[in-house]
Amino acid sequence: MDELIDVVDKKGKPTGKSELKSVIHKKGYYHHTAHVWFYTNTGEILLSQRSKKKAICPLLWDVSVAGHVDSGETITQAAIRETYEEIGVKIVENDLKKIGVFKCSQTYDNCIVDNEFHNTFIAELKIPLTILKPQIEEVEALKLVSFSTFNELINNAGTNNHFIASNKSYYKTVLQNIKQVII
Repeated sequence: MDELIDVVDKKGKPTGKSELKSVIHKKGYYHHTAHVWFYTNTGEILLSQRSKKKAICPLLWDVSVAGHVDSGETITQAAIRETYEEIGVKIVENDLKKIGVFKCSQTYDNCIVDNEFHNTFIAELKIPLTILKPQIEEVEALKLVSFSTFNELINNAGTNNHFIASNKSYYKTVLQNIKQVII
């Protein structure tokens, strides 16, 4: 879907302009995304495998839920909407703990230039994995991994179809924040 997204400057501030997602990725405009990392109270982290239909990183295992912030939408609204759309879980603002905003720039072989600000949240997954309903267009599969497995996946990113190798510090920050809540 080619949704309308607000364009921001290199510091993440609104420019007052909006463009279609396809234009944003073609021209490399900066924009906001919402990332939600779900964890269980038993020390596991939910990973989503991106759909094989995705233009960027198909079949890569990565963040539990992620998506663009639509034009006029708040970042929290986007996080709540994306969670329901991608895995069928209804959450509210109080379920989310924001851990930071991470600037990420990637250029892909298909000419997509992705300059994003990942507005990143963590939230407890309070229902079993079997209850989740992956959105076919976005999510191929879901799994829970232990903290130690998550750390191994980070260390081997780029060779194991998990995570974007250039973003290792981002993933380590996510793990550290989740550990602080659990331990």
